[in-house]
Amino acid sequence: MPIVLAAVARDAGAAPKQVLADAGYRSEATFEQLREHPAELIVAPGREGKKEVKVDARKRPQCAAMADKFTCAQTQAAYRKRKWLSEPPNAWVKSVLGFRQFSMRGLAKAQAEWKLVCAALNLRRMSKMTPA
Repeated sequence: MPIVLAAVARDAGAAPKQVLADAGYRSEATFEQLREHPAELIVAPGREGKKEVKVDARKRPQCAAMADKFTCAQTQAAYRKRKWLSEPPNAWVKSVLGFRQFSMRGLAKAQAEWKLVCAALNLRRMSKMTPA
């Protein structure tokens, strides 16, 4: 995640004030790496609304602190933004285009493939918007 945040700061010209991440980023190592980062970090403790997640505070103190933070209504409201900010474009790519995995290996090739996928999606949407 630190690499992603560095890329965001580089591309946007400033560090984000808040970072919303799913449970895949929940780890002591990630929290340790981002301890000094200026952004407020909100990482889901598990599947939101599905079940309560118990975390052993002695073994994973930072994960337990994040789980406690997630009990606050303000934190949950902030995390819900993620659903309408980042999830819809990914859902479109998966359901409309059927794109589920990259065919190419390596970062540069995957980036090029992603650009093609986005171009295909945009062209498809543009064709629907033009009058016949």
